[in-house]
Amino acid sequence: MADADKFTSTQPRSTTQPGTLPVRHDGDMTVRTASRLLVAISLLIITLAGCATTKQPASPAQPMADSTPGAGEGFKVSLLAFGDTGYDYDWLEAEDHEEPLDARTFIIDELDDWIEDNRPIEDFRLSPFHFAEQTGGWVSASGMWPVSKAIHSWCAPKGRCQFGVMLGDNIYPSGATVGADGRSDADRFEALLKRPYIGLREQDPEFVIYPVMGNHDWETSREGAVAQLQYLQQSPLYRMDNFWWRAKPAPGVEVFGIDTTLLLAAHDEPEYDIGDDGAPVYTGEMDEHEPWTLPRGAERDQVTWLADALASSDARWKIVVAHHPLWSGSSGKYEQAKVLRDVLYPAVCRDADMFLAGHEHTLEIHMDDCRDTLGAPDERPLLTLVSGAAGKQRPLHRTFMEYLDRTYPQKDTVFARGQVWGFATLELGEDSGEVTLLTTTDNGFGEVVETFRYTFNRRSGR
Repeated sequence: MADADKFTSTQPRSTTQPGTLPVRHDGDMTVRTASRLLVAISLLIITLAGCATTKQPASPAQPMADSTPGAGEGFKVSLLAFGDTGYDYDWLEAEDHEEPLDARTFIIDELDDWIEDNRPIEDFRLSPFHFAEQTGGWVSASGMWPVSKAIHSWCAPKGRCQFGVMLGDNIYPSGATVGADGRSDADRFEALLKRPYIGLREQDPEFVIYPVMGNHDWETSREGAVAQLQYLQQSPLYRMDNFWWRAKPAPGVEVFGIDTTLLLAAHDEPEYDIGDDGAPVYTGEMDEHEPWTLPRGAERDQVTWLADALASSDARWKIVVAHHPLWSGSSGKYEQAKVLRDVLYPAVCRDADMFLAGHEHTLEIHMDDCRDTLGAPDERPLLTLVSGAAGKQRPLHRTFMEYLDRTYPQKDTVFARGQVWGFATLELGEDSGEVTLLTTTDNGFGEVVETFRYTFNRRSGR
């Protein structure tokens, strides 16, 4: 794939005016401020003139990649993979209520964040945003209902989605609260976990979603995480035995869910910025984990459990699902991914066929040949999928992705797009599979756009 195809999310929209002053990252605040104000004012004028910030045109879809059908005549399993779903205007953060933003301030804050992350200023564009009557201010637009509508539409034909995996951050902003915010968790679960997806079970009474927890699901307290787990355990729409689990949702397929928030809490993660060349620049500080996420008892043995479970499985396809990805392109999860590759690859590279995750609000496919773990490149690389665009949008970081390409020859970025809403499906055949990335337009109507397909080989059982 050409390099331009990897970074489709950072192409400027038509709302970005030409002639923007370049931004230097050398402390020259005069240039930086002038650029920020010029871009912000231009965007504000154009955006308010349209008066429909959630209906900006979507980026043009990439052409479908050439591929051959993956399923053999005697074996076919189809699954849905989506994550980072639970963002709804009725359940916004407290700061959205306390300091509602006018449109100008919202736009300037978005540009400030872009500059702070050292993303190329020429790539800047706004994701859709929305006036929330609940707060009286502007907030990032939610894709939860548009993606839900698109998922229902895509999965309506019988057999197209036999089961689903939900990849964490099922509830924003802070998971269940057990009443700490004065609101009912029962209402929260109904609004964010049941109503958007119960139609999938109405379309197919056998349909089940297998979820994992994300960092936002753990954000309030351990009691809140347990409350969500208990709800998912009793809901007929979901199957989740524990924070980590294994399940056989279809003949020949076994799925292994792990809790990467608990796993990461046991490891140090240095904080960093992104330099002008895209490389991480370490600050000397360490990221702090919430104390209630520190693993307890058997939670400390997830990696050993996963290795044993994968090795003992007789399934034709072995799928590992988690919240945090192994590779991603927005730059904010680099150290988390390094930790996970270090601790999980001995088991995953040896015995798994793919690793599905969310966390990044993007759609990405990366192939890893596992050379660092296996001692030589595997002719059948590991598929690592990021499907975390079912609620919020996030941009890619072009220069950071270029750094990853320079530094890690074992990784091949097949496709990456940010600032998009969407989800993924996988169709598994006897010895090969096909992943399809699907997006929906920013107008919120829930149309399905078939964006990219990629065929890959089964790795396990050789």
